[in-house]
Amino acid sequence: MNAIIGGTSLLDSSLFASWKKRYIKTPYGNVRIKAGDNTVFLQRHGSPPVPPHTINHRANILALQKVGVQKIVSINSVGSLKTSIRPGTLLIPDDFLSVWNIPAFSDTEMRFFIPQMDKPLARYLHGLCKRSGIRVKSGGVYIQTIGPRLETRAEINMLKRFGDIVGMTMASEATLSMECGIPYASLCSIDNFCNGIVKTPLTMGQIGNNVLKNLNNIECIIQILIQKDFT
Repeated sequence: MNAIIGGTSLLDSSLFASWKKRYIKTPYGNVRIKAGDNTVFLQRHGSPPVPPHTINHRANILALQKVGVQKIVSINSVGSLKTSIRPGTLLIPDDFLSVWNIPAFSDTEMRFFIPQMDKPLARYLHGLCKRSGIRVKSGGVYIQTIGPRLETRAEINMLKRFGDIVGMTMASEATLSMECGIPYASLCSIDNFCNGIVKTPLTMGQIGNNVLKNLNNIECIIQILIQKDFT
């Protein structure tokens, strides 16, 4: 069993409309998933959707572990910190940075591990995109901020020295997945240049338009993942 975690770009997607709803109980709360033949879909924002800084990541990842998920591919909407990484493309990060709070399952015991994205799953995901004729960049550093607001120009000016893209959810998911021993890779939808990267002022309308432009490519990759069972 494998899992796809989706975010705002998939809130209105019809890909999983016919899949069976299941409710999974965890010590951190109940989680709704949708189950297909060999894949489950989890909408990280829940239903009704909650903003990124209130997502119950521990409940989400533990629910996937409880149903026997062996691999996770997440879809993450991000902003670009580099003029060379343009909106309308996809990126598969190979590392991440978050100097803010990251949730953990080990609240009461001393447990340490080295977090890292799953390289074989990332390579597989990259190959799917290339064979499908979809523009994708392999590698890059994802920086997680808290949200729900976007970052100030001063913050972006600092962050662009250390990373390539900015989002609000992936580092938390990836860390918890690794803590559970579940291989995790992300396909990031680059929906905008971050605040101040280009001279044109950033607008929420532009971000929404870029989300729609990337959605067809994302849904194409998801359909292949479901058919091929991530292998």
